[in-house]
Amino acid sequence: MDKIDVKIINALINNSRSNASEISDLVGLSVSAVIERIKKLENLGIIKKYTVILDNEVLGKDVSALIMVGLEHPKFNEGFVGAVLEHDDISECHYLAGDFDYQLKIATYNTKRLERILNDIKSIPGVSKTKTMVILSTLKNEYSNILRKPK
Repeated sequence: MDKIDVKIINALINNSRSNASEISDLVGLSVSAVIERIKKLENLGIIKKYTVILDNEVLGKDVSALIMVGLEHPKFNEGFVGAVLEHDDISECHYLAGDFDYQLKIATYNTKRLERILNDIKSIPGVSKTKTMVILSTLKNEYSNILRKPK
């Protein structure tokens, strides 16, 4: 990956709807060369997908929380992950090292719904402990970090 690839990626991070013509003006390459480089970055798995980022507050999901989850034994991992993948209010699930096994990110409509979600999680077989932290505000939320130019 060279400096031009980094510029292309950063342009797409800033606006994934940028077309090859706009990016070509930015990086100083022909449109066909930009398209070729983007395809290469996709084929290498550097660009995983293009998506839409929704504003939870505008959608009425005013309550966000992080829930740490501890399991009794690793034999419960598969069932826990399956239950989490089926739950629409859980937007992120991270497998951890440390005092807890998983961290879940929740975005939901109100505290009553958060209580139901927490009870759902606690009822998954193998869950032995949870710790819930309500998010008051988010100061930084980068879905993809801007890349630095290679040295």
